[in-house]
Amino acid sequence: MKLSVLDRSRTRQGGTHAQALRDTVAFARQAEELGYHRFWVSEHHSVPGVAGSAPTVLAAAVAGATERIRVGTGGVMLPNHQPLVVAEQFGVLEALHPGRIDMGLGRSVGFTGGVRRALGHDKDDADRFGEQVRLLLGYLDGTQRAFPGVHAFPAEGQPIPAFLLATGAGADLAAELGLPLVIGAVRGEARMIEAITRYRDGFVPSSRCPMPYVIVSATVAVAGTRVAAERLLVPEAWSSAWSRTHGVFPPLRPAAEILATPMTDRERRYFDQAREGQIAGTPDEAAAALAGLVERTGADEVLVTTSTYDRAEMLDSYRLLAESVSAGSAAGSFGVR
Repeated sequence: MKLSVLDRSRTRQGGTHAQALRDTVAFARQAEELGYHRFWVSEHHSVPGVAGSAPTVLAAAVAGATERIRVGTGGVMLPNHQPLVVAEQFGVLEALHPGRIDMGLGRSVGFTGGVRRALGHDKDDADRFGEQVRLLLGYLDGTQRAFPGVHAFPAEGQPIPAFLLATGAGADLAAELGLPLVIGAVRGEARMIEAITRYRDGFVPSSRCPMPYVIVSATVAVAGTRVAAERLLVPEAWSSAWSRTHGVFPPLRPAAEILATPMTDRERRYFDQAREGQIAGTPDEAAAALAGLVERTGADEVLVTTSTYDRAEMLDSYRLLAESVSAGSAAGSFGVR
């Protein structure tokens, strides 16, 4: 069992997008020191609360600042890009940091109509995700025939692992293409487990992945007490609730400020929903909860994400989790590496 990190370069009230990106690079170095297996960054466009809009550029900065940890994307939203360009970008990353680069791919398009138009795409482009993934993989192994004579140098022939991010139906595509699956309980754990089962049952072995490999994403907060850990999740939950009631995903605010602010019934409902299915507790409680998640899903790896206003508390959460899980590994459970 491996633990990995997904960081979305969250902005904070009073901070800047530039600072959020620098914080991500610094965080990657700390995650490497703690023994996490991968460090992935994300893609969001025109979101005030997220600075990570160019994942391959940010991945290059992260890889350049670290030495051992695997670096990748969680993920590049392929409908927003031409597969040739994506292949070339990852080829450059792999050439500069051989053996450390992961290519995580998602099918989401821009969050709003304005963003989609600015990107030159619309919602229907997501329906071509399977076609785009196949073309991209063809560029990597040199088998694409849609554009004769076109080669994605320096990517062609490079052993760049590809991962498919999915919420439901995408699991079937990952199985068909023989790719590792990255999945979260966005629609509830039962539906996630159902998708994982379909993925394993329908998996077609490939040269990229000879057997099913499942990475489950989970929001995890760890502190000295369960109350303190649950408090860490308040800023992100409130940003989610605000986005659903006001149409804008804002920077993170302090938990105390949020809890002192009156909420409408609608805001409270979304705020409570945003915290469902998350893991929060002491180191032992969090490690036990993760062990239960792994047992129920059969996950090969857990991709941990934790966003909160106080970065020192966030980093402490990751440290406590790594130490607790490593201790469990020594006792015969599962570990960070």
